[in-house]
Amino acid sequence: MDTKQLVAFCAVVERRSFSQAADQLGVTQPAVSLQIRSLEQRVGQQLLDRSGRRVEPTEAGMRLYRGAQRLIAMEQQLLAELGEEAEGELKGRLEIGASTGPGGSVLPVILGEFQQLHPLVHVVLTVSDTHTVIEQVGRRELELAVVGAGGRHRGVTFEPLYRDEVVLAVPAGHERAGKTMTLEELRAEPLVLMQEGAAIRQMIDEELRELGLRLRDLNVKLELGLQESARAAVLGGLGATFISRIAIEDDLAAGNLAIARVEGLEPARDVQLARATGRAETRVAQEFVAFMREKLA
Repeated sequence: MDTKQLVAFCAVVERRSFSQAADQLGVTQPAVSLQIRSLEQRVGQQLLDRSGRRVEPTEAGMRLYRGAQRLIAMEQQLLAELGEEAEGELKGRLEIGASTGPGGSVLPVILGEFQQLHPLVHVVLTVSDTHTVIEQVGRRELELAVVGAGGRHRGVTFEPLYRDEVVLAVPAGHERAGKTMTLEELRAEPLVLMQEGAAIRQMIDEELRELGLRLRDLNVKLELGLQESARAAVLGGLGATFISRIAIEDDLAAGNLAIARVEGLEPARDVQLARATGRAETRVAQEFVAFMREKLA
């Protein structure tokens, strides 16, 4: 039922007058009369006896009055609770997805700091390849996602989050560590690739096409799923891989891995924030996005 009609009805019953009810509600008497008529049509019964000097509720009107009081009180309580939720301590559940680049390096730390700041928030991070994560956002299984590349999905909106450099990681002691190799030398280099659907693989393939090459023209030895698998293979001396620099910063600092440049290739990408188009964000999601942007600035 329309709670505005119920409020008007209760005011008339309590005041026994249309005019006094209108004064109490701050509206005109015809507006109150219209609300009551609409309510009587809705329930299909006469609710007020207008024949005497004072307006009196009928038997049906009294039953409705008692129920309406409970409904109005419940509405007021619910609005008060929602107001407290909007203003009080942040709590709830944050379900966020990520491709393996940001999901394995940047996001865990930021999510951990956010959860420590808001201990009543429960965080769930799902990590997969870019294509899968975008599909999950589109199906509204995830509220947000951070992915290595935007895509085309009519149910997902993308916006840039931060800039990420992609490098060719090689084992420590590699003859081209810290140096530049030609495209011909790259063709001979044993490579480890991430799986189909990984944003970095897609980006490198597109850049190579502009130079007249394709991934299949290279010396691909292993295709090992996602970023962490490729990183482990390079650490094991099994080849080189194109990977987010952020993901190997600790390895570079420890001297376990090195970077080789490739002539004509300077891959970088805008890591994207993906949201379900038209979905109303929870307060937790809004607060996290603001926190993440501040940390990445």
